[in-house]
Amino acid sequence: MPPKKAVKEEKLMLGRPSNNLKIGVVGLPNVGKSTFFNAITNSAVAAENYPFCTIDPEESRVAVPDARFDWLCEHFKPASKVPAYLTVIDIAGLVKGAAGGAGLGNAFLSHIRAVDGIFHVVRAFSDEDVIHVEGELDPVRDLDIIHEELRLKDIEFLQKHVANLDRTTAHLGANCSVADKAKKEELVVSRKVLEFLEGTGKDVRKGDWSNKEVEIINTLHLITAKPVIYLVNLSEKDYIRKKNKWLPKIKAWIDENNTGDLLIPFCSTMEHQLSLLPPAEREERQKEIGCTSILPKIIVSGYSALRLGYFFTGGPDEVRAWTIRHGAKAPQAAGVIHTDFERGFIMAEVMKYDDLKTHGSETAVKGAGKYMQKGRDYVVEDGDIIFFKFNVTTKKK
Repeated sequence: MPPKKAVKEEKLMLGRPSNNLKIGVVGLPNVGKSTFFNAITNSAVAAENYPFCTIDPEESRVAVPDARFDWLCEHFKPASKVPAYLTVIDIAGLVKGAAGGAGLGNAFLSHIRAVDGIFHVVRAFSDEDVIHVEGELDPVRDLDIIHEELRLKDIEFLQKHVANLDRTTAHLGANCSVADKAKKEELVVSRKVLEFLEGTGKDVRKGDWSNKEVEIINTLHLITAKPVIYLVNLSEKDYIRKKNKWLPKIKAWIDENNTGDLLIPFCSTMEHQLSLLPPAEREERQKEIGCTSILPKIIVSGYSALRLGYFFTGGPDEVRAWTIRHGAKAPQAAGVIHTDFERGFIMAEVMKYDDLKTHGSETAVKGAGKYMQKGRDYVVEDGDIIFFKFNVTTKKK
């Protein structure tokens, strides 16, 4: 018999985002974080016809803009519309020494541990009326400060965590329980991550971790394991002319320290002003200044940074977007709706959005031979419209 082909292990990703995706807005004081937060909050209310929920003054839920979702709602005219959401959290400004408790450091660094990703707002505008906490404008120095404070907080957490695990595993022998063996493994990985943070000065997310290590790291909720999108806050003049002397230096810093991370220039004051206008006036103002709001791209980038997408379920009762990781297979996608769907998975009946839009109805899609029945190995694609068949009496394997 020919030898079996080696099955390549799928690389696990850091983080365990769900349908309640949280993004924290981080930066020094007076860099435009709260103005950005207010803009993204107001724009979500004015621009979208979806339910909007303010959780508290520093936490709001915004719908992820998607023309496909809008079309499906027009097509099915459902009683309920549930788009994909981002929960945006405005975290109070961090200062140098925050990891050691300076300012409101400890309280707000703990808030960052609870999010799935980070919008790091960097100030690149001069304004004598808006003081800079470090005295003078220097975005590269500011990037170093925040980067270091978040890394130091992870180091502090891991030092305590390793010390606790050391104490609880010191007396364990070779024939310990499965739970105790797991604690030993967690100690080994935690110590390795701590050494990486202390020795390299880099974020956890930039390390090369095995799948087993990723599984353990994901239970630790480390701040520097989270993806970061850099939002560079420009003056309105610089944003409109698409030119600022600090942008090349910020890009060079990202390339050196966090290669591949996304950089998005924006203007918080302009975005906030636009967000307060009625849709027609907003459209007119954007034509007048010669540029459009970047907020939709920023919201969508929160999903793409986490390598997330979504599939749709649709009908007269409800059109809904369900969040999944890129590469998720049909049973995993079914489990996002309900664990019974994954446990008793039989098949996924799949339509492509483009096929439904082209042919106009499910019946027509079937008639064109485009309606597919897929099994357990089907990798769900962003924008798929899926109906799952399952049997809850199926025993868990």
